[in-house]
Amino acid sequence: MTLVDEPAARARAAGDQDGLRELAARGALGTIPAGERRALYQQAWTIAHPIVFEVVTRRLELRRGHPHCARDLRRLDGPCLDGFHDDVEAVVDHLFTVTRPIRDLEAWLAARAPHATIDGHRRRRGARGALQRPRMTRALAAALPDDPWLHELALRLLVWVGLPAGAGAVLWPVEVWARDRAGFTGDREGSTPARVQAEVDVVLAAMRRRPQWYEAHVERPLGGKTAPVAGSPGDRPGDPRPLTADPADLAEARIVETAAAAVQAITAGLAGGRDVPGTVETVLRTLFLDGTGVDEIDRPPGGESGPEARLSALLGDPVARDALIGRVVRIIGELGG
Repeated sequence: MTLVDEPAARARAAGDQDGLRELAARGALGTIPAGERRALYQQAWTIAHPIVFEVVTRRLELRRGHPHCARDLRRLDGPCLDGFHDDVEAVVDHLFTVTRPIRDLEAWLAARAPHATIDGHRRRRGARGALQRPRMTRALAAALPDDPWLHELALRLLVWVGLPAGAGAVLWPVEVWARDRAGFTGDREGSTPARVQAEVDVVLAAMRRRPQWYEAHVERPLGGKTAPVAGSPGDRPGDPRPLTADPADLAEARIVETAAAAVQAITAGLAGGRDVPGTVETVLRTLFLDGTGVDEIDRPPGGESGPEARLSALLGDPVARDALIGRVVRIIGELGG
C-alpha cells in the first residue's frame, strides 16, 4: 500500500480525521480518486462546517436581517440552511482539488472558505442560467433611462434572479429594495414598494428589448426559484415587517467574526511551530485586507472601511507592524491561558 493509500484507507475504515489531516499535509487530497473520497469527504465536512458558519454564514445572515439564523448554525432553516449546505459543499469540493501541502487545515479553511463559497455561488448561478457576475452592459445602459438608481436596480435584479429562494408571497423583494432606494437616492418619502415595483417594470421593459438574452438570464433562472410553502413573516398585507440589523451593528459583527477566525488561524499556526511574525501578518492580511468577496453574494461591495485602512497603514510601517504583532501574540496568549 502506498503512503497516499494508507491514510485514506485508515480514514475510510475508522472514520477518523487523522487520515484527512495526513493527506492534507502531504498535498495529496487532490490526487484521491472521486470514488475513494466518501469517508474523507465526511470528515472534511465535519471539520469545515463550523468554520464556514463562522467565516461566511453568520455575517451573511446578519446582513440579510436574519439574527435568528446568525445566532447558531443549529437555528438555520429553510433557504438559509440550504444555502449553508451549498457553501460547505463548495468549500469541501475545493479542498479536494488541492495538491499543495496544507499544514494547518483549520487555518487554511478559514482563509479559503469565503473565496470557495463565492466560486460555488457563481457556478450555481450559471447552472440556473443567471449571470455569474452581473454587470452593467452598454446595451442595457443604453436601454435604461439615465438614472443611477435604475442602473443599480437592474444589477440587483440580475443578482436576485440567480438566488435559489424567492421573496415569499411576492415576485420581487420590493420592500427591501425600497429601503435600499431610500439610502441610495436620499428620497426616503418617495421610496415606497409601489414606486420600486414601477421602477422594476421599467427595468424589465428595457431588458426585454433583447428577447433571447432576457429569456436566458432573467426568465429561466427566475422560473427555477424555490416556491415557499408559506409566506415569510410580513408577506401578507397588514403584517409587521421584520426588523433588520443596523448597518453599524453589521459592520461590528463582521469585524468580531473576522477577528475570531483570525485568532483561530493564528493559534493553529503558532501551535504548528510556524514563524510567529509571518503567521500573524499573513492571517491579518488574508482575512482583513485581501477581501473575502462575501459581500458579492447578496449585495454590491461597499467602499474601504476605516479599520481596514488603519490596519493597512500599520502593516505598512515596520515599527508599527512589529508592535501590532506583539500585541496580537500577547492577546492570543491571554486567551489561551
